[in-house]
Order: sequence, then C-alpha cells, then structure tokens
Amino acid sequence: MHVLVPIDNSEPARAAIEHAVTTFPNADITALHVVNPSMSAYRTDTHFNFERLVELEEERAEALFETAREIADEHGHEASLTTETVVGEPIRDIVEFADENDVDQIVIGSHGRSGVSRVLLGSVAEQVVRRASMPVTVVR
Repeated sequence: MHVLVPIDNSEPARAAIEHAVTTFPNADITALHVVNPSMSAYRTDTHFNFERLVELEEERAEALFETAREIADEHGHEASLTTETVVGEPIRDIVEFADENDVDQIVIGSHGRSGVSRVLLGSVAEQVVRRASMPVTVVR
C-alpha cells in the first residue's frame, strides 16, 4: 500500500503524518510538500527572483521533512517514509502526484492556513477530497 501525506508547517499536517504511520504501519508513505511560489511571495518583504524564492521554500520543506521523519521514527516507521517536493499549485499537484505514483490513500491535514488566506483560497483538503480518485482521510 502507498499512502500520500501532503505536508506544510501546520499542526494538522503533523497530525496527518502521525495518523498515517499509526493507521497504515506496513504502508510505504510519501510526505509531499508543494512549493507554491505565488503564495511564498506574500510571505516575504523583499523581492527575490523566482529561483531564489523556490530555493528558500525547498529549504523550509527540508525542515518539514525532518519533522515528518521524527514522527515516523517515534512510531517505528522511518524506513518506509520517503519525501518529495514539487513546485506548483497544491490542489492540482497533490492529486496529480497521487494519480501518477499509484497512491492508494491520501491522508491530509484539515487545514494549513488560517484567517483571511484560508477564506480567500478555500480549503486545500476539501478540494483534494473532491478531485482525488482514491480515498482521502482528513485529519484535524
């Protein structure tokens, strides 16, 4: 079994990793971080070129993956946890990655954003549930 866990820097994403490793102890688990350069631009006060912006986000992703590995290791699951980073639009790229990589189950945190950005952008988890061809578990 192959389980995909999209992650960001949120508590629900950490809960999703923990849920995946405890619920699917024999599965191959992929932690996926989608770097969305358009959203990254809103978080910075200075102007970077596109490549530098992506590089900074990939560095942040490595910290997220380290946390995911620690959670998996706590549950004896580190050996079957792999990590992937893609640059693009989260909803589309999560669903596309799942389709192209024979994913059997997606486990996703209920939300990664809060406040105004969540209202404006809608819920990534909700859209993944609507668009994915495989079962999706939403974790709070």
